Amino acid sequence: MTKSNRSKGIDYWLPKLVLSPTIAITTVFIYGFIFLTAALSVTDEPLMTIFSLTNPNIDFTFDFVGLDHYVKLFENDRWNGALLNLGIFGVLFIGICMIVGLIFAILLDQNIRAEGALRTIYLYPMALSFIVTGTVWKWILNPTVGIEKFMQDIGFTSFTFDWIVDPQMAIYTVVIAGIWQSSGFVMAIFLAGLRGIDTSIIKAAQLDGASLFSVYTRIIIPSMRPVFFSAFVMLAHIAIKSFDLIMALTGGGPGNATDVPAIFMYQFSFTRSQYDMGATSAMIMLMGVAAILIPYLYSELRGEKQ
Repeated sequence: MTKSNRSKGIDYWLPKLVLSPTIAITTVFIYGFIFLTAALSVTDEPLMTIFSLTNPNIDFTFDFVGLDHYVKLFENDRWNGALLNLGIFGVLFIGICMIVGLIFAILLDQNIRAEGALRTIYLYPMALSFIVTGTVWKWILNPTVGIEKFMQDIGFTSFTFDWIVDPQMAIYTVVIAGIWQSSGFVMAIFLAGLRGIDTSIIKAAQLDGASLFSVYTRIIIPSMRPVFFSAFVMLAHIAIKSFDLIMALTGGGPGNATDVPAIFMYQFSFTRSQYDMGATSAMIMLMGVAAILIPYLYSELRGEKQ
């Protein structure tokens, strides 16, 4: 073999050798466990039995039960309550984040002074983890040390703001914390979309007598549909997987007032050891994420192909 062929062989195999451990780990610990979770959701095989395949004394058989676990899951009142809470949180979180993010982006798009400083301030909450955000807002919303106590100390003795301990209002405290965390991120996405629009179109509309409000509502915002769709997908993904923010802020309480599918899955799997219910709820969450991501990926791939 010549030197050039040997060099070509190294260039060909080296990237594969470098990437192969990552691919193997991803295959086993992501896709392998997705398959295992799917298997648990349609069988009665205990999880510990599956992890004890090397023990010859264990009779390992999958008892296929079909969709029985899924029927049982949707007959569970706590699961249905978690879905309702997710619906309330998701609709308000996504809707308000997109509105606030769009308003901030439009304001920053006016070439105002200190734009860099304001953009940093808006984006700063996104640099924090949801655990930190939940902990901080837990202090702020605590009636004994937070907003309620501050307002009473400055003279508004009848002021009350105890949503975090009110089962009817606790889910809205999660919405507040989530919006504070993510609206700056949405603002950055929208601002990038606004800066990508051809300014000649805007100038032409203004020469025709269109007001700034008309330019944004009739020309700019409608042309940003792909940006809106991308922001929606990312926010929906955050909402469905919401766990750390709620655990740090309310712990799913008071009672089950802020329970969501992610907390349901965690507690049934690792606290109650009901792995069938935990696996089934995890598969429902995966289906929800897939229902959002697949149309998004299809739209992106179709756009590239065109």
